[in-house]
Amino acid sequence: MITETYRIAGIPVTITTKHMYLHDRCRAYLTEDAPAVEVVVVPGDIEYEREAARREAEAEGIPCPSYGEEIYEFTAAYRKIAEAYAGMGRFLMHGSVVAVDGEAFLFTAKSGTGKSTHTRLWRERFGERAVMVNDDKPLLRVPGADRQEDRQRTSTAGRIPDGAGAVMVCGTPWDGKHHLSTNVEVPLSAICLLERGQENRIRRVSLGEALPLLMQQTYRPRGKKALEQVMAMAMQVYSQVPLYRLHCNMDPEAAEVAYEAMRTRRQDD
Repeated sequence: MITETYRIAGIPVTITTKHMYLHDRCRAYLTEDAPAVEVVVVPGDIEYEREAARREAEAEGIPCPSYGEEIYEFTAAYRKIAEAYAGMGRFLMHGSVVAVDGEAFLFTAKSGTGKSTHTRLWRERFGERAVMVNDDKPLLRVPGADRQEDRQRTSTAGRIPDGAGAVMVCGTPWDGKHHLSTNVEVPLSAICLLERGQENRIRRVSLGEALPLLMQQTYRPRGKKALEQVMAMAMQVYSQVPLYRLHCNMDPEAAEVAYEAMRTRRQDD
């Protein structure tokens, strides 16, 4: 078995696995700090991930992927981290996050909509000003958590509308098939629901309109207490961070339209 400690979303976590794959992917997050969380992936966890993949493929009407054991081990470790982090002010959301000038914008949608393609347009448009935070499964770090370090971190960060502190988006090694992520934490300025369209247009939306998709894209822990903690954090974030719906094509203009609208609205708020 292989054991290493990583700092992920500000929390040192020791992960033990059979295969080296996870540790190769997590190398940029290595730390010598004492762990606050310990994760050990066992054969039952791998079988759970294999069955979960089968069910998801069946629901979507697509062939079940044939991954190696090391991939299921990788996803099993993240599931355990997400479960543990629920009580530590962090939760997992499916989306692609790009930051421009130190402010993050999270794009979420059903699989296959084009989140990664859209954030690639941002990187092409803004060049060195843009940083890819995470292209698949970022962690959101929520103000008001019990940990003293959270209160210290958010006290000098940017503010969300109610003044409670900034929601931070954290890079993680679980970053999609293109492996696009950076080991950073960036204040979240907006969440955008992405849809394909012939024209590029964006509008502010209400929580009620956005909530069904947001809940679909939020990881919901299996344990009752952890689930309650994640739902409370998610509602806090989705109620406070500006929400948008973007209809876009794959033209470079799409990035400019989205950025200008969300940047302008954020400044107005």
